[in-house]
Amino acid sequence: MKYDVAVFTPYSFRVGQKIHIEGSRRRGDWEVAAIGEHKVTLRCPISKKEFEWPIFCYFVEEKHDEVWPRES
Repeated sequence: MKYDVAVFTPYSFRVGQKIHIEGSRRRGDWEVAAIGEHKVTLRCPISKKEFEWPIFCYFVEEKHDEVWPRES
């Protein structure tokens, strides 16, 4: 039998990359500050505070010519 299957692939971050997270408690604009084997450090572009989290993001789409950081 055949089914519709959702496939998730961990995202390959790049240091310095500007990202926007939707639908998560970490939602908002971030800059990738560091990448480890199992963790990623994200920096808030406003407060400059950094947070290290287990890698949790999955790629959805890439947008071009977007305003960043966004105004809420």
